[in-house]
Amino acid sequence: MMKQPIHTTDAPRAIGTYSQAVRAGGFIYLSGQIGLDPQTMQLVDGIDAQIRRVFDNLRGVANAAGATLDHAVKVTVFLTDLGNFAAVNEVMAQYFTQPYPARAAVGVAALPRGALVEIEAVLFVGG
Repeated sequence: MMKQPIHTTDAPRAIGTYSQAVRAGGFIYLSGQIGLDPQTMQLVDGIDAQIRRVFDNLRGVANAAGATLDHAVKVTVFLTDLGNFAAVNEVMAQYFTQPYPARAAVGVAALPRGALVEIEAVLFVGG
C-alpha cells in the first residue's frame, strides 16, 4: 500500500517529523491540529477561538486531500480541561453534518505550545 502525504498552506505547517495528513488506501489520516493560525503560526486566544481554528485547520487539510469533514469517520479530541467538552460539541455541530463521525474525548495534562485543545481525524473516501 502506498502512502501519500498531504500538505497545504491552509493549515499550520508541521512543527515536527510528521505530515499534515497521509492518504493510505481509501483513508486519509489527519494529524492533530491545535489552534495555530496558519499565516502567523501563533496560537489564537481562548478556548472558543482555538476550537474554531482547529476545525478550520482540519477542514483546510481535508480540502487539500480532495475531501471534506463530512468524510470523517473518527475524530479524537484532546482537551486540557474536560469542562470545555460542551464548547467542542457546540462548535463541532457547525462543521459536521449527520451522520456524525465516531468520537473520543480525552483529558490531557498539556498540549504543544500551551494549546487548550487538539483534534485529529480519520476520513474515509473510498478505495
